[in-house]
Amino acid sequence: MAEIGVSVAAKVAEYLVGPVRDGLSYFWKYKSNFKNLENEVQKIQVRREVVQHQVDESRRKGEDIEQHVDDWLERVKDIIDEKSEIFRENEQANMRCFKRLCPNLKKQYQHSKKAATKAKDVAQLHEQGKFDNKISYNTIPEEIWHTSIKPYEDFESRMSILKDILTALTSADVNTVEVYGMGGIGKTTLAREVGRQAEKNKLYDVVVFEEVSQRIDDEKIKNIQYAIADKLGLVFKEESESGRARKLHKEMMKLKSILVVLDNIWGSLDFQKVGIPCGDHRGCKLLLTASSRQVLLDNMESQVNFLVGVLNYKEAWNLFKKTAGACVEEPNFQSLATDIVQACRGVPIAIVTIAKALRNKHVCEWNNALQELRCPSTRNFEGVARETYSSIEFSYKQLKNEELKSTFLICSMMGNTHDASLGDLLKYCMGLGIFKSINTVEEARNRVSTFVQKLESSSLLLDTNNESFSMHDVVRDVARSIACRDQHAFTVTDNVVPRDWVDKDTLKNCTAISLHNISELPNDLECPQLKFFYMKATHHSFKIPDNFFSKMLELRVLHIIGVDLLSSPASLCLLVNLQTLYLERCKLGIATIDGGLKKLEVLSFYSSNIVQLAAEIGSLSQLRLLDLTNCSELTVIPPYVLSSLTQLEEVCMGNTSIKWEVEGLYVQRSNASLDELKRLPRLTALELHIGDVKILPKGLLSEKLKKYILVIGDEGHGWFNHTTNDISRTLILERITSTCFGDVVAERQSVNNFLHVLDREGFSELKHLRVNYNPCFFCIADFVESVSWDPFSLLESLVLSHLFNLEKVYNGQLGAESFHHLRIIKVEYCDELKNIFSFSTVGGLQKLQEIEVSCCANMKEIFAIGSEEDIINNEVIDEINYFNELRSITLIRLPRLISFCSRLISEGEVYTHTPFFNEKETMPPSCNFEGRRHDLLPSFLMEAKPSPSSLMVEAIASTSFC
Repeated sequence: MAEIGVSVAAKVAEYLVGPVRDGLSYFWKYKSNFKNLENEVQKIQVRREVVQHQVDESRRKGEDIEQHVDDWLERVKDIIDEKSEIFRENEQANMRCFKRLCPNLKKQYQHSKKAATKAKDVAQLHEQGKFDNKISYNTIPEEIWHTSIKPYEDFESRMSILKDILTALTSADVNTVEVYGMGGIGKTTLAREVGRQAEKNKLYDVVVFEEVSQRIDDEKIKNIQYAIADKLGLVFKEESESGRARKLHKEMMKLKSILVVLDNIWGSLDFQKVGIPCGDHRGCKLLLTASSRQVLLDNMESQVNFLVGVLNYKEAWNLFKKTAGACVEEPNFQSLATDIVQACRGVPIAIVTIAKALRNKHVCEWNNALQELRCPSTRNFEGVARETYSSIEFSYKQLKNEELKSTFLICSMMGNTHDASLGDLLKYCMGLGIFKSINTVEEARNRVSTFVQKLESSSLLLDTNNESFSMHDVVRDVARSIACRDQHAFTVTDNVVPRDWVDKDTLKNCTAISLHNISELPNDLECPQLKFFYMKATHHSFKIPDNFFSKMLELRVLHIIGVDLLSSPASLCLLVNLQTLYLERCKLGIATIDGGLKKLEVLSFYSSNIVQLAAEIGSLSQLRLLDLTNCSELTVIPPYVLSSLTQLEEVCMGNTSIKWEVEGLYVQRSNASLDELKRLPRLTALELHIGDVKILPKGLLSEKLKKYILVIGDEGHGWFNHTTNDISRTLILERITSTCFGDVVAERQSVNNFLHVLDREGFSELKHLRVNYNPCFFCIADFVESVSWDPFSLLESLVLSHLFNLEKVYNGQLGAESFHHLRIIKVEYCDELKNIFSFSTVGGLQKLQEIEVSCCANMKEIFAIGSEEDIINNEVIDEINYFNELRSITLIRLPRLISFCSRLISEGEVYTHTPFFNEKETMPPSCNFEGRRHDLLPSFLMEAKPSPSSLMVEAIASTSFC
C-alpha cells in the first residue's frame, strides 16, 4: 500500500510540477519572451516582404493570387498589429509601476505569457508562409471578341443554321464544322454568335476566335498561336514556331474541351504548324469559315458543312426597313423600297450599305439608287456579287464631299484594314493634303475622327469601340477597285502583280501604290504622278534598290515597314515634295534624313531600331509631327535638334531610352534637354516617359499643351501607342522610388503635394491620373498640409492600383473645387483603404459616372461618415438625388465590404448598414441591375433595388455575409 501511495504521489507531483514550472518560467523568462517575440516578428516581416514581391510580380503578369496566400498576408498584418498591442500594453503597465521600480508581478506574468504564446503563433505562421513559389495562377481573361455595338439579328434562316452548328459542335463524332458563303453574306457575324453562345452556355472550357484573313504566313500563324495562348493563360518562352506549336498542342491536350473559331480563311492552313490537335483530341472542335467551299476542302474535309445563303425576302425587307427608317412604308417610297430590296438579292451588306445611304434622302435619290442597282458595274470582280458591288459603290457616291471620298479610298489601301490605326490615317491625310482649310495637326486629327465616324454611320466602315477602325473585306475590295478605276491606285498583295502593271503608260498615270508582303522590287518604277507609296516587306533583311525612288519625284507620302535601311537608298534624297515619311519597324542605326526634304511635315520612326537621331533632322523647318514611339534603343538626340524644330505641334517619345540632360549642369551637353521642348511655341501634344523626376523642368506642362501623356517612374513603357486621339492631360505615376527621385519623395507623401513640388501650375489642369505600385503615398490629396490651390479641380478619371500603404483618397477637409469633375474612379489592390469618400464630398461628385472597386482586403464601405459635416449631410441626403450621372458600379473581391454607405442613427457611435440603395437613394430610371454570383452577395445588396445601368457585383462576399 505504501508503494502505491508513493507512486500516486509521484504522479500527482508530475502533473503539478510541470505546469507550476511553466508558470514560473513566465517570470524568469519575462525579458527573453519579449525578445523572442520581437525576433519572430522580424523573421516573418522578412518573409512577408519576399512573398509580397512574388505577389506583385505575379499581378504584373496578369495572374490571380491564390486565396490562401492573400489570407496569409492578411493574417501576418493582423499578427504584427497584435504584437504591437502586446508591447504597448506592457509598456503602459511598466510606466504605471513607479517607472519600473515596483513591477506588477501579475501584469508581468500575463504579458510574458501573451508574448510567449504569440511568439509560437508567429513562428507557426512563418512556416505556413513557405509557398514554394506556388502563389498564383493564370486566369483566362473575359473574351471581348464576341461583343458588338449592334445586337445579333436573329433572322429565322440564320437562327436555324446557328442552332444546327451548335448541335453539330456538341456531337462526339464531329470535330470540324465548316461554314461558307459569298462575301458580305454574314459568315463572320454568325461565327461570332456561335462563339458567344458557346461561351455563355459554357459548352467548352475555352473558346478562341481569330480572323485569318487573306494571307497565311508565319506572322499569321504566330498570331493564331498567341490568340490561343492568351485564352489558355500561356506565356511562350519558345521563340520558334515549332516550339510554340508543341507547347500549344501539349496544353490543349490537357483541356477537356476547346472550341477554336478560325474566320475568313483564304488559303491552306497547316493546323499542325499552329499546334492545334486536330483528330488527336476529341474535345478539340474547329469552326472554319471561308468564302469558297474549295478553300475549306483544301484545308480539311469536314463531316459537317453549312452554306450561308442570302436572306429571304421577308428578312431582307425587315433589315432594309430597320436601317432606312419607317419612311419605307410611305406611299411615295414603298414601291421603290420593294424594288431596291429585290435588287439587293438578299445580301446583307448590300442591303445595309444602300439603306444607310438612302436614309432621310429625297425620293429622286431613291430612284437613282434603283437605277444603279439595275445597271451594275460591268467590271469583272471576282468574289463580290454585282449587286453588292453596286450597292457599295452607290454608298460611296453618296458621300458628301471629295475629302470624305478620298479618306475612304485611303482606308482601303492601308496595311491592316481589320484593325487600322487612326494615327496612321492622320499621317497619310496630312501628307496628301486631303483636308482643306486645316491649320493645325489637332484640327486634322479631329477631321479624321469625324470622317471615320461618318464612314461607320454609312456602313462603309465597321463600328468599333476603340482607337482603331475596321473595314469589311468586301467593302475593302470594292473600294480598291474604285480607287484603281478612278485614281489609278494599285494594291499588290503577296507579290501578285496586276496585269495593268505591265503597261508602262498605266504606271505613268498611277497616283497611289500599296504593296503588302512584298519580297522583291524592280530597280525603279516610272511613276511621275505617284503621290502615295506604302510597302511592307516579308523579311527584315529586305533592301530597297538605290534608284528605286528616282522616277517618282511627286511623292507626298512614303510608308515603309520592316526594311533594312542601315544604308538608305540614294534616291530617297530626291523626294523633295515628300510631306510624310513613315519608317516603321526598320533597321536604321543613326536616323539620318537628308536636308533636301525641306517640305517634310510628318516624320515617324515608330518601333524602329535606332540609337541616335542625326543632327540634320534639326534642319526640317516645316516639321509638325515627330513620332519616336517604341524606339526603345534610342538614347541620343543631339542638343538643340528639338528646339530647332520650331513648327512642331506634336511630339511622341513614349518607350524610348533617351538620356536626357539638364541645362546648366554641363558646360557642353552631349544630349537633348527637356527644356528644349519648352521653346517650341506651337507644341500642343506630348507623349513622354521619364525615370528621373529631377530632369522635369517646371513650365513644361503649360496651358498650351492641350494633350499629354506623362509617365513618371521606373517603369511605364506599356502606356503608349500609335495615337493620342483620346488622351487629354494624362499623368501616370508608376513605381516611384526614392532611388530615382531623391528628396522629392518623402517616406509618407500625398500625390498632390508631390505634384506641387514638381510643377504646381503644370499639373493644375490635369484630367486623368493613374497611380500604380507606389508605396510612398498614404493619400491622394492632403488638405491638412496647407496648399494654396484646389488640387484635381479638373480631374475626370482617377485610377489607383497596388497602393498597399494608401490609407485615404483625401486627408482633411476637401477643397471647394477638388474632384468636382470626376467621372470615373477605379481602385484595386489598396489593402489599407477602408472607404473611398465621405458624405461631405457627395455634393461635389455629381458628375460621377463609374465606380469600380476590386481586390481591396479591408474595404468596408464606399462612402463613410467621418466628420460632423457628414452627420449633417446624413440628415439631408434623403432629400437630394446626388448620383444623377452614375451609370456603372463594379465591386469585386471585397471580403470585408458591409455597406455602400453607413448611416448614423444616434448621437453616439452607433451605425447601421442599410441596403445598397434604399427607396430614397434611387438611381436614374434609365438604369438597370446586372449581377453575377448572386449566391455570394451580402444581404444589404440583395435587399436593394438599385438601377445603375451596369451594377456589377462579383464575388465580394465572405462567410460573414452568409
